Amino acid sequence: MATFVDRVVLHLQAGDGGHGCVSIHREKFKPFGGPDGGNGGHGGNILLIVDPNVHTLLDFHFRPHVKAKNGAGGAGNNRDGANGGDTILKVPSGTVVQTMDGEVIADLVGAGTTVEIARGGRGGRGNAALASSRRKAPGFAELGEPGDRLDVVLELKSVADVGLVGFPSAGKSSLISVISAAKPKIADYPFTTLVPNLGVVQAGEHVFTVADVPGLIPGAATGKGLGLQFLRHIERCAVLAHVVDTATLEPGRDPVSDIDALEAELDAYGNLADKPRIIVLNKIDVPDGRDLAEIVRDDLSRYGWPIYEISTATREGLQELVYALARLVEEHRAATPVLEPTRIILRPSAVDDSGFSIERDEDDVWVVSGSKPERWVRQTNFDNDEAVGYLADRLLRLGVEEKLAKLGAEPGDTVRIGRHEFDWVPTVADEFVPTVRGADARIEDPSTRATAAERLAARKARRPRLRGELDTETES
Repeated sequence: MATFVDRVVLHLQAGDGGHGCVSIHREKFKPFGGPDGGNGGHGGNILLIVDPNVHTLLDFHFRPHVKAKNGAGGAGNNRDGANGGDTILKVPSGTVVQTMDGEVIADLVGAGTTVEIARGGRGGRGNAALASSRRKAPGFAELGEPGDRLDVVLELKSVADVGLVGFPSAGKSSLISVISAAKPKIADYPFTTLVPNLGVVQAGEHVFTVADVPGLIPGAATGKGLGLQFLRHIERCAVLAHVVDTATLEPGRDPVSDIDALEAELDAYGNLADKPRIIVLNKIDVPDGRDLAEIVRDDLSRYGWPIYEISTATREGLQELVYALARLVEEHRAATPVLEPTRIILRPSAVDDSGFSIERDEDDVWVVSGSKPERWVRQTNFDNDEAVGYLADRLLRLGVEEKLAKLGAEPGDTVRIGRHEFDWVPTVADEFVPTVRGADARIEDPSTRATAAERLAARKARRPRLRGELDTETES
């Protein structure tokens, strides 16, 4: 027997972007043919899509860890890495996606509804894409961005038109079994129904769905019995039907007190007060049950809700009840506004929007926030001086250093961008001067390493001489 699961925690990891490639094209008679490093592929996204053939979250209960494919790294000869394929997770209609703090991210209702829940990382550019008129042969490439990593909660709220609520053994499962093709478990002991059951009912030309919710007892909204974990399944219902047992032998119970107790629990749960109700007096096939139904009808009329007397055993009164439910459902559908097609609204950035912000925290650290600078830092290889210099040039052009100076930052202050912290040293305004690939003369430290000129001379000494150079030396 399949297990019903309506709440799971997913641990998601989108694919990482592939690293760009550092490559120089070389072939016979062309020892230096220019940069030809390809770009890295983008990491795969994780998508949730509503599938009408899925009715539970059971698959995610056993496999809560989901990881999308990474993008492949770039290669020489201008070969870009392959993108990581998207991972598609099929969920039932009515699935609500929440953060671990309870904030709703998406409410998925309707077949085909899709949401991108975790975005894959962007692939890094290879040195061919980073080449410019001044930086003709970059000795670095961008790193791939890591994909999103997050934990989310999936909660299933059944999408039904009518919700059957009532005490255990009131006959809700029997009712849904005789008015639809659903086959729930039926027995003569409390809490027979452990999971919500859905049934499709046809009344003439009208078709609607009915949800049988596990029995409620006083205190369900605070965790007693099974009601609390399943009350969410009646939030979306258009109509609530109070199914009352008129033949119960439990002392102290009668239809009026049962409905009062149920309404108290629904009110404590919240967001259900505006839903129309009907009262279904069940088990009138029992003589005492029929007599009690006639006695309490006047007392129940104070609610102002329609009252129907039925018997699921003899099917008495079922036709009138089904058509009444169909009318209420159609009235709700007619009053519900039709959603217009989604329109794309473009909101251009303000002309004075710099794309970043700078604040100073309690530890006197300058925190730079913004999608561009944070992405640039994630894509920088800090083991490569030329890559660090390229990052400094980008931040300078964006205006980060100018704003730091205006806010009073001093050389040596700590600056944090994303997860990286730096000791701020204002960038020299001079433009980049090509030297050895992978080096930047503006950030050289003569006390700890050779200068760019020395490394360039050493590289030339190791380089095989061309035929023209050999002929010149021979003639001389």
